[in-house]
Amino acid sequence: MSTAAVATRPGEVLADLLPASRVRDIALVVGGAALTAISAQLSVPVPGSPVPVTGQTFAALLVGTALGARRGLLSLALYAVVGSLGAPVFQGGTSGWGGASFGYVVGMLLAAGMVGALARRGGDRSVLRTAGTMVLGSAVIYSVGVPWLMASTGMSFSAALSAGLVPFLIGDALKAALAMGALPTAWKLVGRKG
Repeated sequence: MSTAAVATRPGEVLADLLPASRVRDIALVVGGAALTAISAQLSVPVPGSPVPVTGQTFAALLVGTALGARRGLLSLALYAVVGSLGAPVFQGGTSGWGGASFGYVVGMLLAAGMVGALARRGGDRSVLRTAGTMVLGSAVIYSVGVPWLMASTGMSFSAALSAGLVPFLIGDALKAALAMGALPTAWKLVGRKG
C-alpha cells in the first residue's frame, strides 16, 4: 500500500482530489443528491412538531463541504427539484414543495453553497474550523426553515422556534461532531499537511 501524499492546493475541496472531468462533476452532483435523498429517509418524528429529525441536514452540509459551493449547490438544487416534481425523496418518502418542512430543503440548498465556499477557504481542514462551518450552515438552514414553518402553519415566531429549532439543537451538535471528526481526518488521510 502506498503512503505517498496527495498534493493539494489552496482552494481545493475533497472532491477536487479526484481526476477532473465533466463526468466526475456530474457524478458528484447526482451522487450528492442521492446521498441527501437516502439520508432523508432516516426520519424520526418529533412530538409536537411537523418537522422530523432526519439525516438530510447532515448529508446536505457534508455534500456542500466535500463538493464545494458550485457542485454542492447544484446537488441540493437537483434534490429539491426532483422532490418538488413528485419523486419521493424528501423525509419519509414525501415530495412536493408546499409542506411545512420544505423551507428546510431550501435552507439546505443555500447552506450547501455557503459551506462549500467556506471549505474552499479551509473551513473543513481542522476541528475548530469545521465546527464553525457546520454551525453557520445550520444557521442558514434554520433562517429559511423556521420562517417557512411559520408561514405554512400559521405558528407564531416563538411556537415555530419551539417546534422547528429547539428540538433539533442536540442532534445538530452530534452531526457537527461527526463532521468535525470526519472532514479533517479525510484531509489527513490524503496527506494534507498543516
